[in-house]
Amino acid sequence: MSKVVLSLKNLATRYGQIYALKGISLDVCEGEIVTLLGSNGAGKSTTLKTISSLVPACSGKVEFYGKDITNAPPHDIVEMGIIHVPEGRRIFKELNVQENLEMGSFTLKDDAERKRRMDRALDLFPVLKERRKQMGGLLSGGEQQMLAIGRALMTNPKVLLLDEPSMGLAPIIVQGIMDIIKQINEQGTTILLVEQNAKAALKLAHRGYVLETGEIVMEGNADVLSKDDSIVKAYLGH
Repeated sequence: MSKVVLSLKNLATRYGQIYALKGISLDVCEGEIVTLLGSNGAGKSTTLKTISSLVPACSGKVEFYGKDITNAPPHDIVEMGIIHVPEGRRIFKELNVQENLEMGSFTLKDDAERKRRMDRALDLFPVLKERRKQMGGLLSGGEQQMLAIGRALMTNPKVLLLDEPSMGLAPIIVQGIMDIIKQINEQGTTILLVEQNAKAALKLAHRGYVLETGEIVMEGNADVLSKDDSIVKAYLGH
């Protein structure tokens, strides 16, 4: 059995008096892609934000390699190697591609290591290499998503939290992004993927959890989930 990297134990989060997560538990093991499925408002993005400490947990635990990191300062979470690529990409539109990537390694003192990481990101995303001097705001949606993932890779993450990487992208671009996520995983990065496109997510992931109104209602191997009648009806079309 692979080592558990990230573990949520009975984690609850609320906005005001309304619980967005009602005591969820899940594990992500070393080298896995685990996907979180669910409709809008199910609590998927809140799960990632709670792991990242962008939203405080009100009870339960987040553990990273067995260490309790619940509500640790967000910059400490980043330094540990948990990197969050938020929904909507959030790149620096007024900076060019290279500057955006460099922002992902601003704590790094080693220039040779920065160059190595930059080369890796640009090898994964050749289109960014061509657009190195182009402003982030002038890139297409797909290119901005690639830039957001590339910037995250500049931190050399142990775990990548990806929130809706396919949102708003054309199907052909989605396939390209999913192929790159698979490649990043094969190079050794563990991934927790939140994705509305259940079909693409289950094709990519090793395991999955299904969230409904802040509770996990199903979990299992991705190939088993993709054949489950209730999931097929709810998320994959009849």
